[in-house]
Amino acid sequence: MTELTDIQRQVFDFVREKLLRGHSAPSQRELCGQFGWSSSRAAACHLEAIIRKGWLVAERGRARSLRLANATKTAAVVELPIYGSIPAGRPADRRQEARGCVSIDIETLGTKPSALAFGLQVEGDSMIGKHIAPGDVVIIEPRANPKNGDVVAALIDGETTLKTLVVRGSKTYLRAENTSYPDLTPADELVIQGVAITVIRKLR
Repeated sequence: MTELTDIQRQVFDFVREKLLRGHSAPSQRELCGQFGWSSSRAAACHLEAIIRKGWLVAERGRARSLRLANATKTAAVVELPIYGSIPAGRPADRRQEARGCVSIDIETLGTKPSALAFGLQVEGDSMIGKHIAPGDVVIIEPRANPKNGDVVAALIDGETTLKTLVVRGSKTYLRAENTSYPDLTPADELVIQGVAITVIRKLR
């Protein structure tokens, strides 16, 4: 498969979610409404590109016949618990409680999470520079070895937050991906609880 552009990925995710829920593929009119396009030609061009790149398959002469290119394969899916939310803004004292589960397609993810992996719903906009928005669910891998530049769930001076880990020589701190927020340097303690390995976003 050829890599999709950002907008093509958004269109693919929208179509994929519809199909996985058992609905028909969205019409060009639905796509225009979803993405704010004024012409159905824009929707058609994006779909043609996604099909050409091998992510979707369409039957010639049949409207709304889109299906996933790998739909005939048996998907390996894991269920991960969602342990509440995590501030992507100012750190906060947060006790985590399970809020159900999220299903992850291992092939789409590109790696198999450990049995300890979990999801957290994002609150706040400090990580928008990494395309992590309020309402997204980040999948956290506790067993991952955190490296400079990783997005991490961290406990800093007793408060939880989602930030980018920065290591500069002997200095380690947390960086927001939004200039409205300051860097966070621990006064006493910095504990990395896990590394974010993927982000799940609902388009609606």
